[in-house]
Amino acid sequence: MSTTVGNKWRVKSLDAILATAKRKALTRSLGAFQLTMLGIGGIIGTGIFVLTAEAAQLAGPGMLISFVISALVCGLAALCYAELAAMVPVSGSAYTYSYATFGEILAWIVGWALVLEYAVAASAVAVGWSGYMVGVIQNFAGISLPAALVNGPYAGGIINLPAVIIALAVTWLLVIGTKESAQVNAVLVAVKVAALAAFVALAVPAAQSDNFVPFLPLGTTGAISAAAIIFFAFVGFDAVSTAAEETKDPQKNIPIGLVGSLVICTVFYMLVGAGVIGSYGAQPVPGPNGEALYPGSIELARQCATYAEDVLPVACSKEALAHVLRMIGYPGIGNVLGLAAGFALPSVVLMMMFAQTRVFFVMSRDGLLPAALSKVHPKYKTPHVVTIITGVGVAVSAAFFPVGQLAAVSNGGTLCAFFFVALAIMALRRSDPNRQRVFRTPAVWVVAPLAAAGCLLLFAFLSVEAQLVFFGWGAIGMVFYFLYGRSRSNMAHGRMEIGELDDDVPPQGVAPLPGINTPGGKDA
Repeated sequence: MSTTVGNKWRVKSLDAILATAKRKALTRSLGAFQLTMLGIGGIIGTGIFVLTAEAAQLAGPGMLISFVISALVCGLAALCYAELAAMVPVSGSAYTYSYATFGEILAWIVGWALVLEYAVAASAVAVGWSGYMVGVIQNFAGISLPAALVNGPYAGGIINLPAVIIALAVTWLLVIGTKESAQVNAVLVAVKVAALAAFVALAVPAAQSDNFVPFLPLGTTGAISAAAIIFFAFVGFDAVSTAAEETKDPQKNIPIGLVGSLVICTVFYMLVGAGVIGSYGAQPVPGPNGEALYPGSIELARQCATYAEDVLPVACSKEALAHVLRMIGYPGIGNVLGLAAGFALPSVVLMMMFAQTRVFFVMSRDGLLPAALSKVHPKYKTPHVVTIITGVGVAVSAAFFPVGQLAAVSNGGTLCAFFFVALAIMALRRSDPNRQRVFRTPAVWVVAPLAAAGCLLLFAFLSVEAQLVFFGWGAIGMVFYFLYGRSRSNMAHGRMEIGELDDDVPPQGVAPLPGINTPGGKDA
């Protein structure tokens, strides 16, 4: 047994991990513009369509500050992520980086957190899609679906059936191996961007200054709490960092792509937020005695039920942007925007579930999870066992929990992964300073600590429920690791795998699918 394997931390050899990357060199063809567009396509997704109402309930007009805070934390984390993605362009994302830096236990924690991130994010998107599709069916067909079947218990219903249906439909697609083409995916990106652009063009000119007062109805803490949820709207920028191996002049173009896409999306998001606030208003809905109510709570659902549809606050809407357009005199365009979201959001569910299954796949291949999870279907050539398990979990979560709580729980996993990425880059700069770095994070001893601190700050402002779920999930993971993974992992048996990247398992920074994660075809 080698000294590396014998080390109690079981740090996997970075040279062994990189052996695959040397065998699988990719053509450098992406420039700054392509990277920026790739990042925009990855970032703009569920959050801005769905979570605007959640941010309004927590911060009111101060949600504009929340967008900036989230973007800053994401920007700092992205610069750290880029160096590691360029240096270790293999399967596993933050899980692999942690394995090579801190060892097996922390790698397990990060991998387990990524499972929480991707699977719960898929549930959140499914719930968001449900809200828009229920609105589309009602406004286009005049059919009002039973409230008990389109809302979970937190919203006064029994089960969110549309969310369950879309989760199971995506699971079926992933099992049989149906792949979206780059062209279809590019159309979906264009639909999302066009819908938001139309909203900005109609809502911003209708803004009235009175709707911005009070700007921080719940104080600065409300704005930071909203940032901890709206952070969900920015995840996807890692589409840029994972393309490092395919980038021309990466030291110059990766920072441009990362920062450029984040800046453009932040401006876009702030214009959307300004349109929501200025044209219709976005003050929080108070409780019966004027108390603050948390998004997704039963108390808020009861209070929202007291409003008529024509005066329904943004914080009560499950399709905030479409609702605002209807209320300011553009019902037809509002309905079309809802339809656009209905078409575009299922692709995000698919992306998140794909990423989840591949993280499980890599961990299973490392021996940390049962080998059955890495079984490939004999006909469809997909990891069907882990896909079905993931799909059932996503469907159950989407059935019973509100979008805001799901997004907050998902953010807990994301913030954990980003926190360890920030630590990993500093550790590798000290332990392996002479290793070739295609891209170097600028001012790393400022950027990385600020990224780690930003992740801790946002995590501290997540809901208590989200924090408890995170730590509970982590505790379950540690029990499983010590009962199963610790004694069965490849490292425990002295097996140093040279090939980390199989032909059927693509790099995992985003949810890559053949025909999508190719130049000009990414979206998350």
